[in-house]
Amino acid sequence: MFKLVAIGDPIIDTHVQIEENCLECHLASDNKHLCLNYGEKIPIIDSFQSLGGNAPNVAVGAARLGLTSAVLSTVGTDAYGKLALQELKKQGVDTTLISKDRTHQTRYSIVLNYRGERTILSYSEEKTYRWPTKMPPTDWIYYTGLSKGFEIIQEKLLKYLTSHPTVRLAVNPGSYLMKYAKEKLCEVLPRTDLLIVNLEEAEKILNTTLEEKKSAAALIHALLREGPKEIVLTDGQRGALAGTTETTWHIPAFPVPVVAKTGAGDAFSSAYIAARFYGHDIATALRWGSANSSGVMQEHGPHGGLQDQAGIKHTLTQFKTCMASMV
Repeated sequence: MFKLVAIGDPIIDTHVQIEENCLECHLASDNKHLCLNYGEKIPIIDSFQSLGGNAPNVAVGAARLGLTSAVLSTVGTDAYGKLALQELKKQGVDTTLISKDRTHQTRYSIVLNYRGERTILSYSEEKTYRWPTKMPPTDWIYYTGLSKGFEIIQEKLLKYLTSHPTVRLAVNPGSYLMKYAKEKLCEVLPRTDLLIVNLEEAEKILNTTLEEKKSAAALIHALLREGPKEIVLTDGQRGALAGTTETTWHIPAFPVPVVAKTGAGDAFSSAYIAARFYGHDIATALRWGSANSSGVMQEHGPHGGLQDQAGIKHTLTQFKTCMASMV
């Protein structure tokens, strides 16, 4: 039996570090566009490959925190697929629910790291997904980024949840679902126990803006009306919020030096779910999530800064003044 099964694509990320004072690279005046001199060589100071993807990152983070975890997905028979399976096993994540697609490639991406933020060039193609013939028992399912062809998994997932009502579902919608199949996401929300989104995703789901809703707490209440029982809303340097129809809490971001943000959201998710699994309240779960994400942001790659329970405890002691408060 598993404590958590994460559904989503493994991705092999190639991380590229651009020097902050690089003459051939700069941010536009709006701080929203990364500008590279066209046709030139862009010097870098470091590069490496790592396993990525929302589902693998969350499964690895959960395993570090003591939850037996697995990934349910499909990879190609290419070198990236083999590498993904090897890395998951190395991190203590079960891979028996991952099928192999002999026709389509494993997902991969190029991650450009510059001044503490990342820009991702992502490759994805349609997959032939397969639901397990016999799904093993689990306490939680984490449903996140899949590629085109995801419909068979979502259909089987909803049927499984109907016949297994005690299984808790956490949803963090992937980029494909958000861009091309938002109506399919709406089918899942009424069965969702925990919806985890960032501010931009919340605005897209609701087809509104923070400015229109006046507050992040109002966004949470609007999302609750779509069906989920509990919402987590992350907002970068402004911290995170979480709530139910009864209460909403906010926690500021822990003041740590940011090296890279890749995997920080997934680290937050894995620690938040682990805290809830262990019976902690929402305020404590927010602190667990913030502690784990702060560790990841201080290192390159999504797994190096992940913490175990002792690490979470140490970080919470270090930042004991960063408490969650009701809003």
